[in-house]
Amino acid sequence: MLVGAAPFGVIFGTLASTAGLPTWATMMMSLVVFGGSSQFVAVTLLASGASIPVIIATTFIVNLRHALYSATLMPHVQGIPKPLRACMAWFLTDETFAIVYHKIDSGEPVRIASYYMGSAAAMYSNWQFWTAVGIVIGQSVPGIAGWGLEFAMVATFVGIVVPLLKSRSQVAAALSAGAVAMLANGLPYKLGLMAAAFAGIAVGMAVATTEGKQS
Repeated sequence: MLVGAAPFGVIFGTLASTAGLPTWATMMMSLVVFGGSSQFVAVTLLASGASIPVIIATTFIVNLRHALYSATLMPHVQGIPKPLRACMAWFLTDETFAIVYHKIDSGEPVRIASYYMGSAAAMYSNWQFWTAVGIVIGQSVPGIAGWGLEFAMVATFVGIVVPLLKSRSQVAAALSAGAVAMLANGLPYKLGLMAAAFAGIAVGMAVATTEGKQS
């Protein structure tokens, strides 16, 4: 995951610097927002002159997927004190969710809070480092955003998600979400992402319900 996130950090730092965002603002965005997708969207909208309400609304929609992650992890973190849970929520990312859920699904005994925060700390420091690298090389390596480096993260997620698809309902959810994501890719404000999530949930629940009735 650390290797897969590196190109994203570099590309973000590059895009932000070439879009005219000051170095300090670019680093502060990574330090405070700590959300790759929303940061990319925010920088793109800032460069196009979008208003602050539009930027806030768009990044909110992009990050709605975190509510799904939280709902999935909730049964496993209910015994953790609320202040620590609030800290964990702030550090929640796609990568940390995938790593922690993979560990939970393995059935191995694990101290969730420690394991979660260990992953989060690694991902956080990694993101800051590669954002800084992107800022530094942004001016000297033109067109780096078009190199296709983000494929590293796609391959990493495929490697983690595919082994978790153990039932027909899970496979159906993944396939339907992927299909909708491709078909709805052109929707504005990244709405295709949420459409894919809801489609995956609906199909997965429908197949699981059918399986339950047949058994």
